[in-house]
Amino acid sequence: MSVHRIRTGDDTFRAAIDAMTSARQRPEFAWRTIPAPSRMAPSTWACTGEILVHDEELASGRLVILHDPEGQESWDGTSRMVALVQAQLEPEFAIESMLGDVAWSWVTESLELHGADSRELGCTATRVVSQSYGALASRPSTVDVEMRVSWTPEPEEDGGLDLAPHFAAWTAMLAAAGGLPPAPPRIAPIAPTHHARAPHAGQDDEGLR
Repeated sequence: MSVHRIRTGDDTFRAAIDAMTSARQRPEFAWRTIPAPSRMAPSTWACTGEILVHDEELASGRLVILHDPEGQESWDGTSRMVALVQAQLEPEFAIESMLGDVAWSWVTESLELHGADSRELGCTATRVVSQSYGALASRPSTVDVEMRVSWTPEPEEDGGLDLAPHFAAWTAMLAAAGGLPPAPPRIAPIAPTHHARAPHAGQDDEGLR
């Protein structure tokens, strides 16, 4: 059974998804499709993704793409990208008061880097610092960052829908959260700019809009 929920006759969205999933991705990125939500739009598609370097998971996330040919007022368009990005950073980030601004720059720069023109862009960045005391004092402190991002892709001049740059932008957000610099797909990965690994706690779909 297909995990996609593409409404019969929604050829524009189906073609955009096919082109998007056929595009070359950077070598550290691995992804797989997951069941898409059924009540958020007439047609939907979803996947999870990870940034892996030497079998170590540096960042993980989820992407849901919504499509309504009639458009939705809150989107200001016919499609909506809803992304989750998660990573666990070095303890030094616990005292980085500007981490939210840094996370926001990962979003805007990733979209710009891949020419993913968008509108109605929004992001919530959450930092969770975990410290242990008493009998657990030997455990190292951890810093988790979670970004929930949504935006509306600008349509093509001919009215078509090109989702590939937006998928690549989400990939770049994951890479940035994982400490990797921007890199085109055929360039070998460079050493991380900061050490990160993806948190292992499960997340629900609350907050996806």
